[in-house]
Amino acid sequence: MTATALVFAGLAAAIHVYIFVLESVSWTSPRTRATFGTTEQEAQATRELAFNQGFYNLFLAVITAIGIVVITTGSTGVGAALVLSATGSMVLAGLVLIVSSPAKARAALVQLVPPAIAVVLLVIALVS
Repeated sequence: MTATALVFAGLAAAIHVYIFVLESVSWTSPRTRATFGTTEQEAQATRELAFNQGFYNLFLAVITAIGIVVITTGSTGVGAALVLSATGSMVLAGLVLIVSSPAKARAALVQLVPPAIAVVLLVIALVS
């Protein structure tokens, strides 16, 4: 169960690295603008905000990855705390997106389902 939880946590981390690239590296590109449904003017106006937000996603991914490594090296408690705090934050951010912008529910589900599965499976593994 722990291994499956860590696979989903790794998937969640990879998704958040991708989100980082979109928001912090390619925010004003035509492809990224199409992904987020923004005009060139909107992308230019929100570039600094997106850049900052992208780094939040990267930091969550890095914390998740560190937690995965720590768990696999035998420090389950510390690693689980890192994985659960980072993936839990991913889930909550996805829920905030759904509540604040229901039209972006698909994107929110991409952001929150893999970490939610990781959280559930890791908690089950820890308590069993």
